[in-house]
Amino acid sequence: MKKILLFILLLANAKTFAQQDALFSQYKFNKLVINPAYAGSREVMTFDLLDRYQWVGIEGSPRTLGFSGHTSLRNPHVGLGFCVYSDILGPTSKQGLMGNYAYRIRLERGTLAFGLQVGFNYTSIDWNKLNVEDPDIKLQGQAKNYIMPDGNFGVFYSTNRFYGGISSTQLLQNAYGMTIENGLSSYSRLMRHFYAMAGYAFPISEKVIFRPSALLKYVNNAPMQIDLDASFLFNDIFWIGVAYRSREAIIFLTEFNIGSNLRIGYSYDLWLNDLMRYNKGSHEIHIGYSINLLRGRLLTSRYF
Repeated sequence: MKKILLFILLLANAKTFAQQDALFSQYKFNKLVINPAYAGSREVMTFDLLDRYQWVGIEGSPRTLGFSGHTSLRNPHVGLGFCVYSDILGPTSKQGLMGNYAYRIRLERGTLAFGLQVGFNYTSIDWNKLNVEDPDIKLQGQAKNYIMPDGNFGVFYSTNRFYGGISSTQLLQNAYGMTIENGLSSYSRLMRHFYAMAGYAFPISEKVIFRPSALLKYVNNAPMQIDLDASFLFNDIFWIGVAYRSREAIIFLTEFNIGSNLRIGYSYDLWLNDLMRYNKGSHEIHIGYSINLLRGRLLTSRYF
């Protein structure tokens, strides 16, 4: 088990970088976690809480918690928001606070928005929690803490039935952590991540909506990854769907709309890669709450 944990940690921090952004299966219910231009797109003040427990059964597995809020204003061109998150993996932990601004342009059929998130993240690494079997690799013996500024940028277009967006996170690519191998020192670095997303809501009947969507993720020195999702909405109350994450997992997800304000969702990831033998899947819970502060504004059903 220690070898598995060490392998995971070295993937997260070694020079050949794996994906470093927090992973959420229910991103589609809160796109602000990866695209700052989404702020204000629901036309109401919205708060979202995401709690993810990944690779259940593996010691030191990832645990991610994210809380965000965003709203449109009386000025229809402005959306504001924030994100707070915590991502823990073995001896590494990363927390962050980001403020969000989106400039929204009303077009004939939809809204085009440009968004920026700025803030900081706090990274803590305690190398003492690792047992290194290879004597050629020496890790710093003291806990290391880093506070670094960061920024994210995105573009998002949406109508009542369609959305599409592109974004990039960790724009500053800050360095953190150090390893010494064969007498050479090297720093781990937060790599710039790129995302492209799109989705459409197809009415099948008055009570059933079909919503396919896709998310493409890319980071340098790691394989490109795509999430393909197909979900159905029944009576504007109950979402149910399944998704496929390339080379990794099949995801089962659901969400309930309780009244016009509260949304509660759950997803389960069934892993398809080599870790499948060692874990019991991944669980994720989402809670969303909306408040209509601008009651004079005409609102339509929100499928995204």
